[in-house]
Amino acid sequence: MKLLRLLAAALSVATVATAKEFSPAIVYDFGGKFDRSFNQSASEGAERFKRDTGIAFREFEITNAAQREQVMAQLAKRGSDIIVAVGFTQASAVERVARQFPNVKFTIIDAVVDLPNVQSINFREQESSYLCGMAAALASKSGKIGFVGGMDIPLIRKFALGYVEGARHVRPDIEVFENMTGTTPAAWGDPTKGAELARSQFGRGADVVFHAAGATGIGVMQAAMDEGKLSIGCDSNQDYLHPGSVLTSAVKRVDVAVYKAFSDARAGTWKAGQLVLGLAEDGVDYSYDEHNRGILTPAIKARLDAAKADIIAGRIKVPEYRAP
Repeated sequence: MKLLRLLAAALSVATVATAKEFSPAIVYDFGGKFDRSFNQSASEGAERFKRDTGIAFREFEITNAAQREQVMAQLAKRGSDIIVAVGFTQASAVERVARQFPNVKFTIIDAVVDLPNVQSINFREQESSYLCGMAAALASKSGKIGFVGGMDIPLIRKFALGYVEGARHVRPDIEVFENMTGTTPAAWGDPTKGAELARSQFGRGADVVFHAAGATGIGVMQAAMDEGKLSIGCDSNQDYLHPGSVLTSAVKRVDVAVYKAFSDARAGTWKAGQLVLGLAEDGVDYSYDEHNRGILTPAIKARLDAAKADIIAGRIKVPEYRAP
């Protein structure tokens, strides 16, 4: 009888262990999951995983810096198998919480955290912005184009560098105006300031402005439409926001990164360490769809596709931004 009770107990424990469902989680950066840019792309990847697998995920939108570590620790305590942290600002929180919970997997996007249970996913943003710079220079009638960045950090300088290099590849005499929105995380969520900076560049003669500014870029694109000029979106495909006014978008496949992190963790193939995604890995690209087909002409698209192939083959070397 005692043996039967022990066997029943063992089976019960085994059943509970087997029944534990995979539990992924995601923590968004400032700007929220509906920023129509970086965070929203991450959200779309998580939602696609849910649709494909039927597995729900936990999520949290950061509203102040103090929440990062608290939220990640709570998610880990509640049994999350993997926690994806969206954005470089979460690096220190990931590092601290990952040390506390060595059996939990963490994936951070746009930063590097060197721990045995952390995967760091970064992108070669300069490759997609290079193509966008080419598009801007080829579409410009004034010979002047602009760039509006969000927070003034090396990541955004990388976008700007690729943009300028691409523009000068096809039009060496092109004039490029550059402005950053600010030096704090608030720079990602200020559409009014984005619109002001874009209008200033339009006033100086620019007729195409590229933003790499998160939700601030919504103001840039609105200003372009209001002024009858062109804008270039960033991170997600933003062509649909103002059809006929958004020339293209520098697509950064954060959705793919999140989907892959969740899927690999579930399948047991997730690996810690650094992963860098560029054009060759379909991690970045430029957008082309029904919303911009009328302004991104076949001639421009042909030039971009040729350059894309050359970058992938190594025939065009897009420089990396090096902080001074």
